[in-house]
Amino acid sequence: MLVKRAEQAMVRAKSAALKSVGLSPSQYVALFELDQQPGITAATLARACLVTPQAMMILLKTMEQQGLIHRSSHPRHPNVLELHMTEVGREALHAARERVDPIEQTVFSAFSAKETAAFRDFLSRFIHAFEGSDS
Repeated sequence: MLVKRAEQAMVRAKSAALKSVGLSPSQYVALFELDQQPGITAATLARACLVTPQAMMILLKTMEQQGLIHRSSHPRHPNVLELHMTEVGREALHAARERVDPIEQTVFSAFSAKETAAFRDFLSRFIHAFEGSDS
C-alpha cells in the first residue's frame, strides 16, 4: 500500500498543478511523449502512456479540438497518421512543466544526493522486476 499511497499523493499534487494550465495528467503525459517522439502514431503513444488504443483515441480527439496536437498522413504510408504537437501544445507543455517540475524537485529534495541515487535505483529495479515478469 505504501507505493500506491505515494503514487496517489504525487498524482493529486500534479493534477492540481496541471489544472491551472488546463491540462489533465493524461494530456500532460501525451504531450511529454510527443515532445520526445514527434510524429509517432496513436498506437505507439497509447503504449507509451500505458492506456488502451480506445482511450488514446478519445484523448487525442479532445486534444485536437483544443488545438494541442494535429494529425498528418505519413509521407510513405498514407493510411498511417502521425501525431505532432502544435505551438499551443508546446506552450501548454512548457507551462505544465513549470508547475510539475517543482513538485518532483520537492520530492527529491526530501532526500540526500546518496538517498536520491539509491531511490532512483530502487525504483528502476522495481520497474524491471515487473517488466521481467511479463515474459
